[in-house]
Amino acid sequence: MKIQSVLTTICAVLLPLAAVGVAQEKTWTPLWPQGAPGAKGTADKDVPALMAFPAPADKATGCGVVVCPGGGYGGLAMDHEGHQIAAWFNARGVHAWILRYRLGSQGYHHPIQKGDVARAIRTVRAQAATTGTDPMRLGVMGFSAGGHLASTAATHFDDGDANASDPIDRVSSRPDFAILCYPVITMERPLTHEGSRRNLLGPDNVENDELVQLLSNQKRVTEKTPPTFLFHTLEDAAVPVENALEFYAALRRTGNKASELHVYQNGRHGVGLAQADPILKSWPDRLYDWMQVNKFTTAVAP
Repeated sequence: MKIQSVLTTICAVLLPLAAVGVAQEKTWTPLWPQGAPGAKGTADKDVPALMAFPAPADKATGCGVVVCPGGGYGGLAMDHEGHQIAAWFNARGVHAWILRYRLGSQGYHHPIQKGDVARAIRTVRAQAATTGTDPMRLGVMGFSAGGHLASTAATHFDDGDANASDPIDRVSSRPDFAILCYPVITMERPLTHEGSRRNLLGPDNVENDELVQLLSNQKRVTEKTPPTFLFHTLEDAAVPVENALEFYAALRRTGNKASELHVYQNGRHGVGLAQADPILKSWPDRLYDWMQVNKFTTAVAP
């Protein structure tokens, strides 16, 4: 075996182990300490929460990202779309927060997930001064169904309620940038991911065309939608690449010139950082370039 292949394999094995080790030392912080709106209980599945991964003090750039793991709105891929991503950001001076949002498989349907991600962004922004985060360089990132949730945050945001008794609710939920990785974007057939549609809308609303249109986020893009980085593969058999293509086309129509799309020929769905793939593993580098070009972060040696 060639040396390069050996090194690639070692990295693919060690990075997940290192990320998991870090995660075991972390704790979840509920988004609503007194109980989340619409909660059906007090178990972990009923408590949306954030796990914070601050960047090392000597590397921190002030940039922050809320990470939404995928899982078809039925589960959460916390390792390769959560802990590993947070570790990658931290190595580059970016603060990260993994979002544990509520799931359709546990009886939670729209608008619960939208509320969870909006609250996560508000929380991180409201606490920016204490975490060393620039409240104007706060992004949202999502994979697969988590990409749909991140695109929801980027297209269904609000400025906050100035009259709210909770100071967090007074803060804007608009992310300053979005990162969408092999994302579910549309709820429309035939391009949607059926499992995500069913879990998000719920059995009583899976054929509700009004909700389908509302949550087909390529139709919600406006001139206020933040700059967005998208990556997908043509080989993806679970979520068609047209999801990313349509969102990017909508951004182009609104004159959003800071967005960027990367489509790779090969690569299955759910690859995460794709460290074992000599070609696809370049996508995080392209993301890092984009973040620097748009001044969301500055170069840090990983």
